[in-house]
Amino acid sequence: MKVFDEYAQKYDEWYEKPFGSSAFRLELECLRRLSGGSPLSLEVGVGSGRFASSLGITFGVDTSKELLKIAKNRGIKAILARAEELPFKDGLFEEVYMVVSICFFESPILALKEAYRALKPKGRLILGLILYESPWARFYLDKAKKGHPLYSKAKFYSFEELNSMLKEAGFKLGRIFTTIFDEPQDEREVRCQEVREGFHREGGFFCLLASKAF
Repeated sequence: MKVFDEYAQKYDEWYEKPFGSSAFRLELECLRRLSGGSPLSLEVGVGSGRFASSLGITFGVDTSKELLKIAKNRGIKAILARAEELPFKDGLFEEVYMVVSICFFESPILALKEAYRALKPKGRLILGLILYESPWARFYLDKAKKGHPLYSKAKFYSFEELNSMLKEAGFKLGRIFTTIFDEPQDEREVRCQEVREGFHREGGFFCLLASKAF
């Protein structure tokens, strides 16, 4: 998306602000509950590489050249590519991550099928995202209505919709964790530091593990 090229620096700097940095720490903790730490790992929609570098993810793809430049500076093997058309051979990775990115994909189901293809047998897909049931989705959708350049491009999926897409792509849903239980806002530090196992619709960030059956 061209909009991410235009706002690449502002997007990355958001993670340095009080809310962004505190949310990022909780999101990382949530993802680490599911991460296997494999060097044969890929993040689809790697952005500026903050999550990938912190989680030890080796490869990253994105459609924003400007964000990829930042990711490369963080040590990620960053490649310009679409989620729906990954430039990797079948069965290469042990782990594929999609973190705050599936809401921006042109075709989430095709992206999930590509992740399935690129994973080894019994490989792991780890998702980090906002789900439609969350009050945080409504908070960001309200920003979209007011013309926010990034959220206006986002589409949030319900837990049921996501699980249905995972099944269609061949994945089996496993463990789930939820974090960010504060009232929606984006300026102050997050107060509640809890990460809970399971799907809790009042949360703001959800981490899901899905496995390739064979």
